[in-house]
Amino acid sequence: MKAFLILEDGHVFTGTAIGADKEIISEIVFNTSMTGYLEVLTDPSYAGQAVVMTYPLIGNYGICYEDMESKRPWPDGYIVRELSRMPSNFRSQGTIQEFLEKNEIPGICGIDTRALTQLLREKGTMNGMITRREDFDLEEILPKLKAYSPTGVVMATTCKEREVLPGDGYKVALLDLGAKKNIGDSLHKRGCEVNIYPADTKAEDILAANPDGIMLSNGPGDPKECTEIIKEIKKLYDSNVPIFAICLGHQLMALANGLDTHKMKYGHRGGNHPVKDLKTGRVYITSQNHGYVVDTDKLDPKVAVPAFVNVNDGTNEGLSYTGKNIFTVQYHPEACPGPQDSAYLFDRFLDMMAAGKNK
Repeated sequence: MKAFLILEDGHVFTGTAIGADKEIISEIVFNTSMTGYLEVLTDPSYAGQAVVMTYPLIGNYGICYEDMESKRPWPDGYIVRELSRMPSNFRSQGTIQEFLEKNEIPGICGIDTRALTQLLREKGTMNGMITRREDFDLEEILPKLKAYSPTGVVMATTCKEREVLPGDGYKVALLDLGAKKNIGDSLHKRGCEVNIYPADTKAEDILAANPDGIMLSNGPGDPKECTEIIKEIKKLYDSNVPIFAICLGHQLMALANGLDTHKMKYGHRGGNHPVKDLKTGRVYITSQNHGYVVDTDKLDPKVAVPAFVNVNDGTNEGLSYTGKNIFTVQYHPEACPGPQDSAYLFDRFLDMMAAGKNK
């Protein structure tokens, strides 16, 4: 069956329908990862977006539910060049086609994803529609595409109540802003007791539990939409508890301290982004998934200093807060998918908590 991807600039791509028989409007973004499509599909940061995979063959090793980064997939739609319908992998528990159908995610395959990605790079991220209707009316659809904006996605993806990963080590409060599973797992496997809190939890409730450290997770959407969460993060900043923040958490901590953020032309999404540690000069290959970035042009060194920078475009990739046991990164040290070069940051967080307890 035919399917169509219609972009807000009027471009129409014709391909074959995959996944659920459902029409959606979403923000169209691309991911350059060569593997890890299930982890991409189950990353809550994709809530409100439809994902284009630039790697041409997707689904060749099937679906292994153990590898999911959350309990369900989050993208509105899925766009690929070729979808493998006969996976070969001893761990496979089904096909990606079955997975998309089961979770009511529509998609399209058989289109030129290279041309689509080039278009998104040249014009920037655009909204689009995936539909199976051959009688679509562009004059009717295009205003709807331009009007679309994902909202409320943090509260849609966060946990609904406090969850605990038991451990005998440091007690960590993880604020779930749309957290990937491997963030909590990375702390848990280091012996931490991880208390996972919903995104709207009050700072007083988190601090009342006397955590040794606080983790702010990744998550979806425009950070400036999270006005109430930002107020609570400022209270966490004002405490003396060590804090480590990733991705959206990094952006919200910046906004809580008077910095600004802006939407990037097409964002960073993939497992091959080089990031330079400004203290050591070492470059790490990182996993990333974000469409917004912190502005550092007017950064007051009394508040924070840049700690990491993107080698490709010079955008900020992390901050170290002056006089505070707080550091934040834009990229994903927990990986999944992607390289694990930056996993040492979790050990650095443990060192910060150890120093805090020895005071």
